[in-house]
Amino acid sequence: MIASEKMIESMNQQIGNEMGASMFYVGIASYFDGRSLPKLAEFFYLQSEEERVHAMKFQKFIVDAEGRLVIPAIPAPKCDFETAREAVALALDSEKAVTQQIYDLVAQATEDKSYIALRFLDWFVNEQFEEVTTMGGLLDVVGMVGEDGLLAVEGYLERREDPHAGGEG
Repeated sequence: MIASEKMIESMNQQIGNEMGASMFYVGIASYFDGRSLPKLAEFFYLQSEEERVHAMKFQKFIVDAEGRLVIPAIPAPKCDFETAREAVALALDSEKAVTQQIYDLVAQATEDKSYIALRFLDWFVNEQFEEVTTMGGLLDVVGMVGEDGLLAVEGYLERREDPHAGGEG
């Protein structure tokens, strides 16, 4: 067996986590869209799409491992924020939470001695490092410029090299 029933169950839950994160990023993107900040909106719409892609990677693993796909209910995301800093800080918190979820899956795969699952999860561990550092950097920039300087953040996002260009997402 490629993955234990418990591992498949945990991965199903992670699909819900990833889809929840995707919807959360739609909420943040919409917040910035509503404030006429298109680059911040675009950044978070892209983050939303990445989370959906992550969910689909788990779905594909479950199907390929002949597991039973069970997609959990997804709670409604927060869509209203007091400040840009709050929105980005919550996004960073979300990425840290997802990182812990991935670590928990790695621990489960290790306990199960599911080396195929471990190799699959390696990609997510590396991806989470990138996500946490990217979101932390954005929070730093938003914190430096404050609410009155969000147009500078737009310029920053316009000029920055896309870390996902040419990658798998």
